[in-house]
Amino acid sequence: MSKTALVTGAAGFIGSHLVERLAQRGYRVLAVDNFDSYYPRAMKEANLRSAMASGSVAFAEVDVRDYTRLRALFQKTPADVVVHLAARPGVRPSFETPHVYMDINVRGTLNMLMACREFNVPKMLFASSSSVYGSVEAPAYEERTPCRPLSPYGASKVAGEALCSAAAGEMSVMALRFFTVYGPRQRPDMAIANFSKRITAGEPVTLYGDGSSSRDYTYISDTITGIVSALEADLPGYNVFNLGRGMPLHLRDLVRLIELGLDVPADVRFEPDQPGDPQTTCADITRARTMLGYKPTVAPQEGVIRYTEWLQESQREFAASR
Repeated sequence: MSKTALVTGAAGFIGSHLVERLAQRGYRVLAVDNFDSYYPRAMKEANLRSAMASGSVAFAEVDVRDYTRLRALFQKTPADVVVHLAARPGVRPSFETPHVYMDINVRGTLNMLMACREFNVPKMLFASSSSVYGSVEAPAYEERTPCRPLSPYGASKVAGEALCSAAAGEMSVMALRFFTVYGPRQRPDMAIANFSKRITAGEPVTLYGDGSSSRDYTYISDTITGIVSALEADLPGYNVFNLGRGMPLHLRDLVRLIELGLDVPADVRFEPDQPGDPQTTCADITRARTMLGYKPTVAPQEGVIRYTEWLQESQREFAASR
């Protein structure tokens, strides 16, 4: 019999891609989302359209902070594994409403762990973030690197990991630290999506700092492969894995790749560095490679082009439908 996977945050960028991959692999999937107002509901509904057409995906609109409804969900659909992606994203906005981030990201994670324990779910994966590290002087972040987050968002993920560690005596729990995931359907506030939209519209692009900051951009298909590998690995207790590429790209070089993909020059403006942003992020993926067989294959030079091609096709389809 196929296994049942419950995925929270399923209508989001990473969640919708994961739901599709799991359905393709023969899982029965319960997709859970509350359509948080961080970005438009219509975009999230569109994200799930393809997955819902597969016939092996069911959907439930539930907020992970509502434990009563979560209990009812687990009672109705027993799960073999839970992938908890639901969270309020965004480093800079977390300074404005830190209490919201703690409420969704910490209390929501606690609720999921409690539900897994109550209903004897043997395994839960938790979506963590490279933001747990903060500024690190080492060339690459190892999982054992001390966590010193620079933002309330990063702190909420550290707290979520601590809860996962505390729960791991009763089930298998993994924290997956994602590094700047990008690709089709990514959130509109993320750098590549934001820059691409502005460049296409002939609007200026704002870079914070001098353009020398760098991020470990990881293409969505590689991240999804890493999640599935973790989901199917037989590892007891609590484990933490970096899911990145280990090859950072400078911000100014990212803009050049977007210009190349869109075939449009960018009008670049520079502003001072923003709070909460480290100068660089770089994943040491040795542990994930060794224990999960994780091997990212899509370099930014290819991934950014894939994204801009998807964006242009989406814009053409939207124009044709009007």
